[in-house]
Amino acid sequence: MNSPASPAGRPSTEQLINELQSSGVRLIDPKAGVESRRGGAGPSDHKAITVNGITVMVPVHTAPAFDSPYVAEAPDATGRGRILRDGIGLGTISFPQRPRFYDLTTADGIPYWKIAVLHGEDVLATTVLQSCIRYRSRTRTCQFCAIGQSLAAGRTIERKTPAQLAAVAKAAVELDGVRHMVMTTGTPAGGDRGAAILADSAAAIKAVVDLPIQGQCEPPDEDAWFARMHDAGIDTLGMHLEAVTPSVRARIMPGKATVPLARYLDAFAAAVPVFGRGQVSTYILAGLGDSAEAILNTAKTLIELGVYPFVVPFVPISGTPLEGHPAPSAGFMHAILAPLAAMLRRADLLATGIKAGCGKCGACSALSTYERAAAA
Repeated sequence: MNSPASPAGRPSTEQLINELQSSGVRLIDPKAGVESRRGGAGPSDHKAITVNGITVMVPVHTAPAFDSPYVAEAPDATGRGRILRDGIGLGTISFPQRPRFYDLTTADGIPYWKIAVLHGEDVLATTVLQSCIRYRSRTRTCQFCAIGQSLAAGRTIERKTPAQLAAVAKAAVELDGVRHMVMTTGTPAGGDRGAAILADSAAAIKAVVDLPIQGQCEPPDEDAWFARMHDAGIDTLGMHLEAVTPSVRARIMPGKATVPLARYLDAFAAAVPVFGRGQVSTYILAGLGDSAEAILNTAKTLIELGVYPFVVPFVPISGTPLEGHPAPSAGFMHAILAPLAAMLRRADLLATGIKAGCGKCGACSALSTYERAAAA
């Protein structure tokens, strides 16, 4: 199944972004714009590219990207170029530039870019704790996760303190116009599953700068943590399912799957009244083995709870057990994103209403562009 083309016969913007995120892109000038990211949490082996005015994260260091039929033309003197396929221009591109806060260091000499990085165009992102109890054993780790790679390579530090995060957030807002922040974490030992360090970090950041923040962690054992995180300054919450079928969860993320789907659904139901409808979200990685029908059925349940289901294409990351796993086809993604966008529009649960976080940024999926297209 293919997504619709524009009247001129060229792909629509949502189709082009969908194709690029499934196939990746080859860069004529790999140094253009913000540095691409290798390893770590979040969108890894990606580069931020602005396509037809929309900034998205596109795979550039993956096996599919190396063989991609799509080529990003080197930018001209105006900073703009084209996306090419078979020598034909399909859309205009530009690259977000290296942020100025990257040039700063802490008093003890730690570069700010080791503490937090720019995602997309205007999002500050950090992994507060760059280690995880599940990553220590290949029998328990999420098979797609590369949280330890950037730490081992010296591109980040293991524990970002609240004071460090506050300093970087303030600089990113003042120097680069950052508009919201994502704080994720590896899962530490203990029943709060990272909620405590997220709350401490948010309180420090909000004390120095008015910046909307999303916190991301596994569901804590006690629902009382939702109010504690919200009171500390976390505006939106992400609790990520990644996969939705129990058998896929057990195979792909054996440690995380010990927190059952039922606990996630209970946690979502408890968190939405605290953060608000549409301010709780979950990441779903399409292409790990769940069918389109299973993802859409789960999304329906989530939407009824007031949870935003942020469905993104799985990207195989080098150095992980799934580095050879194929990315989902653009057709498979279209079969999910088109009906999902329609469901979200009917429920009035849209990316534009989210205060902070991955769903608001939207750079790792074409979902928000499908939402806009559904309204046209």
